[in-house]
Amino acid sequence: MALHFLVESSTDAAVGDLVSLTGAEAKHAAVVRRLRVGEAVTVGDGAGVWLAGTAEEVSPARVDVRIAERVEHPAHTPRIVLVQALAKGDRDELAVQAACELGVDEIVPWQASRSVSRWEGPKAVKGRERWATIVREAAKQAHRAWLPDVVAPVSTAQLAERAREQRVLLLDPTAPVRLSEIEPDDRDLVLVVGPEGGISEEELRRLTEAGAERVLLGDTVLRTSTAGPAAIAVLSVALGRW
Repeated sequence: MALHFLVESSTDAAVGDLVSLTGAEAKHAAVVRRLRVGEAVTVGDGAGVWLAGTAEEVSPARVDVRIAERVEHPAHTPRIVLVQALAKGDRDELAVQAACELGVDEIVPWQASRSVSRWEGPKAVKGRERWATIVREAAKQAHRAWLPDVVAPVSTAQLAERAREQRVLLLDPTAPVRLSEIEPDDRDLVLVVGPEGGISEEELRRLTEAGAERVLLGDTVLRTSTAGPAAIAVLSVALGRW
């Protein structure tokens, strides 16, 4: 399979055009991926445009790709959204990486009451940027035409507001309904994954009162780094993506 790269400015590129990778993307292509002149590659803008072409010039500072084919992929509807509670260590980052590879469309950091990790002030900006970088690299690895959004962290109150407008699914090991049994409708599916200690009783109450549904993944209790990606796989089948 051809190597894939992201060039956000390639949206208007047509067959026959040259698209250039510069900066870190060019260095990554030339030094890390060892791209060679004449090698077939694909380039995307992260917003549905998919270009296939051949590398005509390769250096750590610049890679030129001659475009031979252009395809535009529509965005998925309904979308799958992952609300991932902040977790200690790298468990939340592992969840974000796998979720992107499996097809999530939006990622929302959640400051849950039991989150050991706290994003406050400059740390919130830095944390969001870190997740966005992980998503970008995972999207390239997975050859995704659409780059998932990583939005600003939300509080439980903000999540409750979202539950009034979208279909919010709380992953809860004590829930009476299995995730595999729900019937998707036209609304976006918003999966909420708690931190290591799970979603608190108070959060469950506030969110269910706002319209969220408690759902069960299976008979075992998964880590916060595993639950979201597993749920996305289940929904991808239900939505006919897989």
